[in-house]
Order: sequence, then structure tokens, then C-alpha cells
Amino acid sequence: MEELKIRRGEKAIYDIVLNNSYESLQFRLVELGINHLKVCIVCDSNTAGLFLKTARDIFMSIPGIGTVSTFEFPAGEDSKTLKNVERLYTVLIENHFERTDYLVALGGGVVGDLTGYAAATFLRGIRFIQLPTTLLSDVDSSIGGKTGVDFLSYKNMVGAFHQPSLVFINTNVLSSLPKRQFSSGMAEVIKHSLISSFDYYCLLKENVSSIKALNSDLIEKTIFESLKIKGTIVEEDPEEKGLRRLLNFGHTIGHAIEKLSNFSLFHGECVSIGIMGAAFISEKRGLITEKDLNDISSLLTSYDLPVKVPDDIRSSLDRKSVLLATKSDKKMAKGRINFVLLRSIGEGFVDSTVTDEEILDAVDFCLN
Repeated sequence: MEELKIRRGEKAIYDIVLNNSYESLQFRLVELGINHLKVCIVCDSNTAGLFLKTARDIFMSIPGIGTVSTFEFPAGEDSKTLKNVERLYTVLIENHFERTDYLVALGGGVVGDLTGYAAATFLRGIRFIQLPTTLLSDVDSSIGGKTGVDFLSYKNMVGAFHQPSLVFINTNVLSSLPKRQFSSGMAEVIKHSLISSFDYYCLLKENVSSIKALNSDLIEKTIFESLKIKGTIVEEDPEEKGLRRLLNFGHTIGHAIEKLSNFSLFHGECVSIGIMGAAFISEKRGLITEKDLNDISSLLTSYDLPVKVPDDIRSSLDRKSVLLATKSDKKMAKGRINFVLLRSIGEGFVDSTVTDEEILDAVDFCLN
């Protein structure tokens, strides 16, 4: 078992627990003082069938626990809407939830984002717990307090910063993931290595087969390394005013493709393509070499991630529409995109001088 504390100054604000079972979850919940409080477990139609009974039984077994209710919605990005948040509000109101009670996000990024946003806004803020069930949510979306929902076709355009009270990661649940969804999570893992740690990048290169085979030691090490990188960044910049923008590497072009493809690609697949676009600009500026660019492409491919827009989607996209979509991204500041580039493999930086022409060239590289 591994554990990290996310701090604000000298104060620890929540724990991230990494384990290979839910065995110690009840103890952690009792530590939070959840006894005699009400809990609502939020899940989607996928996680409901896989993990809801186990999670509900754990909460129900806590001495003195209050009402344990559940809220389920259809799996998929299409469900990350204000309409479903309103439905969740109704459940909380009908069950007389108070500020001291808890929401529990049992699922991947969509579940975590929606639950966190509901927690941030219901009664001007109630507490919530993250029980991530995908690799992507393990290493990325469950950490750092970013919450939100999509508005029309704009991803995460409505949101709030709201920190969880606990993140409990059970690595064994990853065996339930389809291979494509596991690969999607690996895009965020590779992103962390590219912006922050050449040694971590090498570990991912040297252990592709074992990581894909879910070797328990390597999976735990992989997740823990990503948690350390993201944890360090969000501690220093909890509200994305500076350093935390590094975590958007690959997301500017990636989010544009995700939106324009009507979310037909997984988030991590779009991030993978976006990573190649950002690496392409970095190479054209002479920051990394062509060999580095090809090496990054090979690593992404080795984890079954796309490095170009797939043929069946390419025909519906054009370079100018992708550029225009990047301008609608929430990472804009004073009319310019805070674009993340690479000085080298293992060192990212934020640059606000990337031109439309450079982005268009990168989009062409991703499309052709």
C-alpha cells in the first residue's frame, strides 16, 4: 500500500491511498468521521454492475452510518451534463442531505467530474470522496479538485475547484477495464513523464509488456509515479494559475479533436494525438529532435494509442475547424492559448507565443 498527502501549505487537506483491494477502505472512512452521516454513491451504468454492491456493503457496514443512497446515470461523456447534476440535486434534497454529508464518486472521469461539481455547488459545497475505477481517473481526474460538466459541445466549460476528502484507489479493479480504456489512461501517464520525468519516461518504455499485462508491482509503481507528479503540481498551484497549466500538455489540440469528433474517441486517445501535435511544434522550434519526436510516437503506439486522427474521423475534420475549436478552449488567456511544449523529454513548459500557423501545421501533422 502507498499513500500520499495533498497539502495546502503545511496543512494536509486529503489523503490519496493506493492499494490492491478495498480492505482498508472502511478504516479510512471511519477516520473521516463518516459515522452517523448520510452518503450518496454516484456511479454510471458500467460501474453500477461491477462495483456498486461492494461499495454499498462497505458503507453499510460502518457502525452508525446514516442513509446510504445511490444515483446512477448512463455511462459515457454524453451524460456529463447539468441535467444529470439537477437530477442528483433532487436525490440529495429528497434525502435531506446537509453540508456535513458525503457524495461518493464511484467510477471514471465522467463520474468523478460530475459528482465533484455537484458536491461543489449543492448547499454551496458538501464533502465528497473519490473511488476511481479507471486508470485515467486513478492518475488524473480524481486528483486535484477539478470538477465540471460539459456545456453543449464544450468540454468541462462549467466547473469549480472543489477538493475531495479522500481518494482511495484499488488497483485490482483495473482488470475489469477493456484494453482500449486502459490505453486511454496510459496517455495521461505518458503525459506526466513527458512534462516532468525522463526517468519515468524510460520506465514506461522499458516495461511496456508488463504494464499492459497489469503486473501488480509495475502498475502500482506507474500509478504512484503519476500521482507524485500531479500531486506536487496541484499542491503548488491548486487553481491552475501557473504551474498546473503543464498538465494541459496534449490537451489543446486533443480537446478540439474530442469535441469535433463528437466524443467518438476516448479522452486519452485525443490527448495522445494532441501530444503528437505539441511535440511536433516543439520539434519544429528546435527544442526536441526528430528522433525524440519519433520516439514519443513509438511509445504512444506501443500502448495502443493513436498518433494520427483515425481515417473514419479524419474526413469530418478540417484544419481550420480544429484551430477554431482550440480558441473556444478554457485555457485561453487574454486571447492567446497557453500552449504546453517540450524543452526536452521530461521537461515541459507553458508558452503563449504559439501562432495560428504553428497550430495549423501541427493539425496537418495530426490529420495526415
